[in-house]
Amino acid sequence: MRKAEFWILRLGLERHPEGGWYRETYRSDGSYDFDGNSPFGSPRSFATAIHYLLEQGERSRLHRILSDELWFFHAGSPLEVHLFPETGAPSSFTLGDSPDEGQVLQAWVPAGCAFGAQMNEALDEGKFSLVSCVVSPGFDFRDFTFVDRELLIAQHPGHEKIITALT
Repeated sequence: MRKAEFWILRLGLERHPEGGWYRETYRSDGSYDFDGNSPFGSPRSFATAIHYLLEQGERSRLHRILSDELWFFHAGSPLEVHLFPETGAPSSFTLGDSPDEGQVLQAWVPAGCAFGAQMNEALDEGKFSLVSCVVSPGFDFRDFTFVDRELLIAQHPGHEKIITALT
């Protein structure tokens, strides 16, 4: 089995502000030109894609973006993605290659939903998780915000442990 260092070097990954490693692999040449009612404020590419890798002990800190995001599992250990919507109950999915254990190869995070990810230590097989993420409209760091821990705990009481772990 390949190690995280192999993928970091082979894919040319760099540190990501939310945690882990990434590299943008695609940005559409086309773009949406939004009107004044849009939360974007300026044109955005139709779509973007990245490779994203978390090593054991790292986390993708809870954050929000203004676009939908699709996640695709590639290699390593299963990755738990936790979602905290503005309204409604929190949920999660586990990216991995064992559907008999409830893992999925791809999943969706809706626009505006707070989310973060971590490896499940009990399921740690490869000491890293390698995934890809596709964002549409395309990702822009102007659309990215970290969540406020106390506000999120107030919105989702009973989930303090995972919120604290991911902030």
